[in-house]
Amino acid sequence: MSTPRFITYLLATLLAIVTYFYGLDSPHIPKNGDEFPYAHITRLTAQSGHWLPLQSELDHMRNTKPPLLFWQGIASTSWGQHWDWWHLRYPSVIYTLLTALLIALLTHKLLINQRDRKNALEGAFIAGLTYLAFFSSYRFGRPFLVNPAENFWFFLPFFSLLYWRNAFASRWQWPLLIGAVVGIGLLYKSFALLAPVTLALSAWYWQQRRYQWRVFLRQDITKIILIGSVSLAIFALWFALDPNPQAVWREFIIGENAGKFAAHGASYWATLFWGGSSVWALLLGYPMNAGLLAFPVFALAWLSFRRRHALSDAEKMLWMWMAALFIVFTLPSQRTARYLLDAMPGLAIVLALNWSRIPRVALVASLFFAALVLSLIGFLSWRLQTEIANNSIYSIGYVILLGLTSALTLLAIFWQTRLLTNVVALLVLLTLAAFLRPFDGAAGQFSVEAQRLVSGKDVGTPCNFRAVDEGYRFLLPGANVAGYADSPAQTAQQLAEQFPYFALQLPLNTACEGCKIIGQRLEIRSRHSPQDLQKILHGDVFQQLFVQEYLIQSPHTLFTRALTEACR
Repeated sequence: MSTPRFITYLLATLLAIVTYFYGLDSPHIPKNGDEFPYAHITRLTAQSGHWLPLQSELDHMRNTKPPLLFWQGIASTSWGQHWDWWHLRYPSVIYTLLTALLIALLTHKLLINQRDRKNALEGAFIAGLTYLAFFSSYRFGRPFLVNPAENFWFFLPFFSLLYWRNAFASRWQWPLLIGAVVGIGLLYKSFALLAPVTLALSAWYWQQRRYQWRVFLRQDITKIILIGSVSLAIFALWFALDPNPQAVWREFIIGENAGKFAAHGASYWATLFWGGSSVWALLLGYPMNAGLLAFPVFALAWLSFRRRHALSDAEKMLWMWMAALFIVFTLPSQRTARYLLDAMPGLAIVLALNWSRIPRVALVASLFFAALVLSLIGFLSWRLQTEIANNSIYSIGYVILLGLTSALTLLAIFWQTRLLTNVVALLVLLTLAAFLRPFDGAAGQFSVEAQRLVSGKDVGTPCNFRAVDEGYRFLLPGANVAGYADSPAQTAQQLAEQFPYFALQLPLNTACEGCKIIGQRLEIRSRHSPQDLQKILHGDVFQQLFVQEYLIQSPHTLFTRALTEACR
């Protein structure tokens, strides 16, 4: 690599690190709603002063996941003493960056093994940056979720076998280590992940025996059994340590895992072949997880199919891992692209190994997609800036970032496309975070006076997903938050009869007539109904995405307070 090219990759790596840590304390980062119940369980377990049993006030949401994620949150927040999103989330980013490092190291080793030493270092940079440029890595690799740790621990065994090829010949040392690593992953996610892991490992050992079943069964099947036994033994520590193992069995094994095979709505076979949970929707999970890099992923799939007889052993094995995850997760009735996240490190490596073969038109399509996203962000920024009276939402720094990202996107379309595609994808993610940042500042926060007023008081907050009200504990520290079902039919008068204080979301520039408003902030709407999505498709984007949230004091509270003071 030339020195300017090497410096460009170093700067791109620094950009990736900044992108993943920037705005990490924000409640508005791209994420999954499960972060709220996980934070809820972690907070209550920390308050109990014991590692087990896990604690929760939510129905059927206590032993929803094995304990390692919650123990991670307890440790990172010092038993809840540093209770904020940053301390809950930073271990997730560390896990994601470590996974990217493993991806880079393995790609470097594979290219050297292919006698392509000239491109080994550049390929390592491309692989790590590609993984971090995937939207799924950004969305699920930063919040307080199981996915960052899960990706790391389940990729580590496959990394080890490909990096140290002599590990395949080990009789029990490597299988024992791999079993321990997989066991840690199971204690983060579920024993069910042992199915795709052992299926893929069996395929890898079988491939090493040149697909000779008898040799595989004679020499390697005991290794797979050892890996599975050790990992399950480590997972079983949860039952051994938990004071109430019956609840773990009932809530996690039966409710959380076996429940995913129950038909929801239509029959099992109908959902298998039709609808949003069909096998076809799951198949699209790989490009969907790639985000802006979906077009190169489509191109890679077609290219790999055409080159199937010329693929290296490493490429075949990584495709086997991706196929194993896909096959296993077609079985539950719930099928989602999130179940394929463990395959994304392997996909990033295969993309990097074939980066020079990917048709340039696929990369340019990704850049045009990025330009479209930037245009939407710019439009929404302008509308917010003009709609919010007497409030400068965006700084000149944000405008410069948006302009530079747009300019680099156009430059990459015509020049150095392969070098700059991942850089543009990362800059788009950073621009998205900068666009959301004002919702964490004064415009998106209740005032200090409002927070002080409701400290120690009961406050009703809108809840459109399980434990969403947990997020309001960060917005209203010290308040006794209780969620209410968020519904357009819910009126301020009805809420005033239930809560002494409550938060109410209304369309922008809509007044709350007759309300005693003690605070207000700008908020982003989430979980849109089919009717809302129809309005967005018809052009009503702005009003469907943003709302004004008022913190209101009930008139009944005012009357009670006046009566109490009169009695004194």
